Amino acid sequence: MKLALLCRNPDLYSHKRLVEAAEARGHDIDVIDHLRCFIDIASNDPEVHYEGESLKGYDAVIPRIGASVTFFGTAVLRQFEMMGVYPVNESVAIARSRDKLRSMQLLSREDVGMPVTVFAHRTSDAAELLKIVGGAPVVIKLLEGTQGIGVVLGETPKAAESIIQAFGGVKTNILVQQFVKEANGEDIRCLVIGDKVVAAMIRRGKKGDFRSNLHRGGSAESVKITPQERATAVKSARTMGLNVCGVDLLRSHDGPVVMEVNSSPGLEGVETATGIDVAGKIIDFIEKNAKPGRTQTRSQRKTRKK
Repeated sequence: MKLALLCRNPDLYSHKRLVEAAEARGHDIDVIDHLRCFIDIASNDPEVHYEGESLKGYDAVIPRIGASVTFFGTAVLRQFEMMGVYPVNESVAIARSRDKLRSMQLLSREDVGMPVTVFAHRTSDAAELLKIVGGAPVVIKLLEGTQGIGVVLGETPKAAESIIQAFGGVKTNILVQQFVKEANGEDIRCLVIGDKVVAAMIRRGKKGDFRSNLHRGGSAESVKITPQERATAVKSARTMGLNVCGVDLLRSHDGPVVMEVNSSPGLEGVETATGIDVAGKIIDFIEKNAKPGRTQTRSQRKTRKK
């Protein structure tokens, strides 16, 4: 098979591993910087141009699109879909998961467990927000934050109100979320491929930090998850429409609650913690599922022509 890996930095662990796994199975794989692509929109024959060439003949594309370039990255991916190339994750699913508010609304509609959450913009009634989520402590998040950036813990009512008012002063959208104290600063990252959780690790924040992100100095180790946690992770991935993703869960008194569904999960932490060849499993999934035109974008385009 001929594969395309859309990413900005080919030297990242995750991207190197995907290339290694593809080549080990006899596939050709090209690393393409999606920000350097040009899209031929007006042509009746959709094309993507890169470094002076038209990108053609690919069987599948693996999108590893950073949160800061979601708009352009998904536009390039959508063009590949219009060309009939199979996407590991479709552009619409990536955009859906990147919108924290929309993703939580969709998960809520499907009865997926989540912490009590309120969405607000520039509110002056911080006390009312705290009342809805059950009072302090609460977690206050910028809607556009990633990797733990823009996430603050309001431990007391006064502290929480001050943080909410400060965010409101800069005219930004925020999420105010119930703090799951019983999680003890730990969360579980489930790596979902297709309809299975192929690997899971428990992440712990560094001392004094309630955030468990590995990028912020947290640690991780393999963990055995419960059937309910497994079912929650798979349902979350299905709700987002993602074939490959990381689902972050907290263990609460009411069962697993979902914090985030990540469409481009890092592989280093989970492979190191579990010893599982996750990159290889992604390539295996592509081998079993990649077919020309097997994309929602392509099928909708054909329907409109009829």
